[in-house]
Amino acid sequence: MAFDAARVTTVTFDSYSTIVDVDAAEQALADRVSDPEPVSKLWRARSIEYTMVANFVDAYQPFYEMNRDALQYALDVNGVDMSTDERDEILAVYHELDVFDDVRDGIQRLRDGGYDCYVVSNGNPEMLASMVSHADIGDLLSDTISAHEVETFKPDAEIYRHAAGRTGTPIKEIAHVSAGWFDVMGAQHAGMQGVWVDRKGTPYETFGGDPDLTIETFYELAEELGV
Repeated sequence: MAFDAARVTTVTFDSYSTIVDVDAAEQALADRVSDPEPVSKLWRARSIEYTMVANFVDAYQPFYEMNRDALQYALDVNGVDMSTDERDEILAVYHELDVFDDVRDGIQRLRDGGYDCYVVSNGNPEMLASMVSHADIGDLLSDTISAHEVETFKPDAEIYRHAAGRTGTPIKEIAHVSAGWFDVMGAQHAGMQGVWVDRKGTPYETFGGDPDLTIETFYELAEELGV
């Protein structure tokens, strides 16, 4: 389905890999691990997988704890012996991840154009508060909406419907922006338009249909919306 700019009154953004760069966590690993790349990749993959499994086996816990368990697993698989304090120091990097260059100016353009902007994230409220502060976008957002409020993770339709209710926007009028393919699909399934942020020039998934819109930066979304 082609992107329908005329339908959009509210824009929601994912957080990790969309607003802030989770690859920056690899640097924290590099200070303590001789080969950080496989640890970092497995850590990220498992943290997402754990949230999806939790939805089906009723095993919700805040995302920070999911992320901690995923990091521990990645360290164990790669034979890295690390103290709990060292592990938690690496995990704490999620509170100060680097923000992508286009984020603040891109969201500013959307706000100036009359669009309400929110973050809708798996991150628990404390994580989102630190992310928004570090990214310096608190003045541009109407609010942040956490999976913790409904105790279910993306791509469960419940979180997107909850977000629509929290924003006071009919779900069909929301464009959800995410670097996560599963998040885009989840938003579309729930009734939003899905905007995929492809910052790395990678192909989209080969099942489930296409995003309504693919962008490289937030500026392109502003242009599509005519602001």
